[in-house]
Amino acid sequence: MTSFERPTLVRDGVYGHLRRAVLDGDLAPGERLGEVELGAQLGVSRTPIREALMRLTQDGLLVAEANKGVRVRTLSADEARDTYVVREELDGLAAALAAQHHTPADAATLRAALNELHAAPGSDYRAQTRLDLAFHRAITHAAHNATLSDLNRDLEQRVALIKHQTRTYNAHPQTDAQHAALLDAILARDHDAARDAARTHVRTFAALVLNDLQPRSTP
Repeated sequence: MTSFERPTLVRDGVYGHLRRAVLDGDLAPGERLGEVELGAQLGVSRTPIREALMRLTQDGLLVAEANKGVRVRTLSADEARDTYVVREELDGLAAALAAQHHTPADAATLRAALNELHAAPGSDYRAQTRLDLAFHRAITHAAHNATLSDLNRDLEQRVALIKHQTRTYNAHPQTDAQHAALLDAILARDHDAARDAARTHVRTFAALVLNDLQPRSTP
């Protein structure tokens, strides 16, 4: 994980640090988290660690198991399917609204986010995932709809878990082309094309994710 800087409110700092570690994939899906080990690593007592783990469990990022402590959440194929059904609709809406409402500053941010994603090493899966989510987050921001931003914030957590669990992001050759088509449609203020491009992109990766998560039959 990245270095931990002690904030004024330790409990909030520990929570934010561990939340980012989960979303960035530094703490992998299925990994068990121990209060003693985390406290020693971050240089804090067990109390803020315990409080942070409880909050992250309430957020749906961790799972508490009787007599086993907590672990980073993993999602089933059904949960992933439900997530991508919703993501297709919300990403399509975000793209359409961004095409209608983006400002020149938004356009510059979107171009920069996609350029940074393209420049990331293909072998660095965590960086690719973090920058991919940042690009889609920039689209939602450009939609200028606070309710949509709130909904997408919760959805992004699930998507991050799925991406780190399946490591599907680099597996498809159409990624760059789909991102480029999506950005072009938004910048051209073609809301129908932007919606279609976003939905197509989500469907592409939903298929890959679900194929990866389906249980394999044994010979």
